Amino acid sequence: MDVSESGSFEKGPHAFRTISEVADELHVPQHTLRLWETQFHQVRPLKRGGGRRYYRPEDVLLLARIADLLYNQGYTVKGVQRLLQEGDALQTTVPQPVEIVAPDENSVAEVVLVEDAQTEDAPLVAGYQQVEAVVAELPAAVEAGLEQALVQVMGQNVRLRSDLADVLVELEAIRRKILV
Repeated sequence: MDVSESGSFEKGPHAFRTISEVADELHVPQHTLRLWETQFHQVRPLKRGGGRRYYRPEDVLLLARIADLLYNQGYTVKGVQRLLQEGDALQTTVPQPVEIVAPDENSVAEVVLVEDAQTEDAPLVAGYQQVEAVVAELPAAVEAGLEQALVQVMGQNVRLRSDLADVLVELEAIRRKILV
């Protein structure tokens, strides 16, 4: 186990987490995590005596993905539910096979995640490259949109000036009638 600067022990990356640890890590209130358990059936922490929740590493990854979709990407709860049902939101959170390493006489049994030969990074890289391509086109698209908006405003300006000139001519005619 690692010792943090505060002197307390930090859990390993494969350790189970309590609801307070997950809430702190994801910067969401504990009641939000409990709500998500009711809204997303994929979120199923282990519950021990007294209802105490323990989240697996893959649960934490799923919750982080849900938080990202809701808070950063602007999805609604129904939208995230749809993504989870389709499996799209889980590309980076697919649980990996587990291997239990037998303990020797002086240690505790260790759970180790076995790396898959194929990674799930290829779809992420392709998606990232698509995003980069769109971002690269944004300045030109914004400029074209601004130019089009400017042309429309200038056209409206010309029409308004023409209308005002017509009103001015009518007012002058009315003024002359009154003064005569």
